[in-house]
Amino acid sequence: MAMIEEGCVTAAVAAGMTPAVALFRSLGDETRLKIVKRLAAGEARVVDLTGELGLAQSTVSKHLACLRDCDLIDYRIEGRQSFYALTRPELLDLLTAAEGLLAATGAAVTLCPTDDTGEPAVTA
Repeated sequence: MAMIEEGCVTAAVAAGMTPAVALFRSLGDETRLKIVKRLAAGEARVVDLTGELGLAQSTVSKHLACLRDCDLIDYRIEGRQSFYALTRPELLDLLTAAEGLLAATGAAVTLCPTDDTGEPAVTA
């Protein structure tokens, strides 16, 4: 049961959950949402994320693996460094919709960075 609590899609699906449940479980962790929000602003290395989030490398790596398992992020290798980035721009639309839903219920939050027009920031 501990594997499922980590939020990894593979473990969730193996435990009989649907892919949708696994997706929302992966986004249901505050640290993973912080990582997604950071990556919406541009790619980052693990060392960047550990410094910005104040977390251990192993913790950040575990959360990145979960998000990769959902195909929400991926990485590219340059020399000895890995640069992580969002792979699905639709994720920003989902977060924006969640912000709207939460605002309508009286629990306004900011999940997704926006550009100067108020639209979700999209990065390549």
